[in-house]
Amino acid sequence: MTQKRSYKVLAAIPKHDGSGEWFMKVGSGFTNRDESINLYLDAIPMGQPGKGIRLQIRELDANDIARRDAYRAGSTGPASASPAGPPTSANESIPF
Repeated sequence: MTQKRSYKVLAAIPKHDGSGEWFMKVGSGFTNRDESINLYLDAIPMGQPGKGIRLQIRELDANDIARRDAYRAGSTGPASASPAGPPTSANESIPF
């Protein structure tokens, strides 16, 4: 079986001072059996009038994969549980 390649979809966002641009991750992509790529967008950036929207697709590198694996393991990011753990009943989450 062929290893599926994973991609990140980036949007070029112009800097406010006009000195260049920065890239915002707006989605991900995965290869199919026929080597075509499916893109899944989490956000659709607004383009500048007359310029449109420029998206860039980059293959995930080692840093991206390590960050993704740590996030999935729950060691970082907003999805990790609080130190006290989740509430055990609905009433425990009410602050009064």
